[in-house]
Amino acid sequence: MNLLQGRSSRFISFEGIDGSGKSTQARRLAAHLQADGQDVVLTREPGGAPGAEEIRRLLVEGDPDRWSPETEILLFTAARRDHWERTIAPALARGATVICDRFADSTRVYQGTTRGDLAAMVDTLHDLMIGVEPDVTCIIDISPAQAVPRAAARRGGEDRFEAFGPQFQARLRQGFHDLARSAPDRVRLIDGSGSEAQVAQRIADALGVPVT
Repeated sequence: MNLLQGRSSRFISFEGIDGSGKSTQARRLAAHLQADGQDVVLTREPGGAPGAEEIRRLLVEGDPDRWSPETEILLFTAARRDHWERTIAPALARGATVICDRFADSTRVYQGTTRGDLAAMVDTLHDLMIGVEPDVTCIIDISPAQAVPRAAARRGGEDRFEAFGPQFQARLRQGFHDLARSAPDRVRLIDGSGSEAQVAQRIADALGVPVT
């Protein structure tokens, strides 16, 4: 059975390098839509479901060299499948708006292009196990020079990818730019500079929703 057949819901994802402010903006948008009376599910990756949260700890904690890029792709895909089955698909099926802090585009950039030439592997597994893209993806674009101090300030043990260093973050940023160019109908590149309110307004303009 196709859980999403005939759905009236919307699936929005937020992407960006570590410290870009995407999590803050995802929370802000979710709170605004909920205050407007909408059924909204705010979730995250890796994680968003009990099994996926257990896999999250394997991915975001520990030594940077703990896993190869290929192993990471398998772990992320397993977490995403659990997340999809238990959280995202049921919410969309009932007509909710799902706002997800990262989705498959992160795997495409982090593992598929930045840590190796593995984009085809990511897409093949995604098509096989998930087969759905967000309706719209907002990439919060900010320079590593601005993002790295932010990420360092909020570290709480989930800093495995930040530990790869600023050059890795610069490659990630380029990967997200390339992604935006490759999927212009779905992906919106949002200037992440300025205040939270200024960034929120840019997101509102991109999505066509009023956000204060």
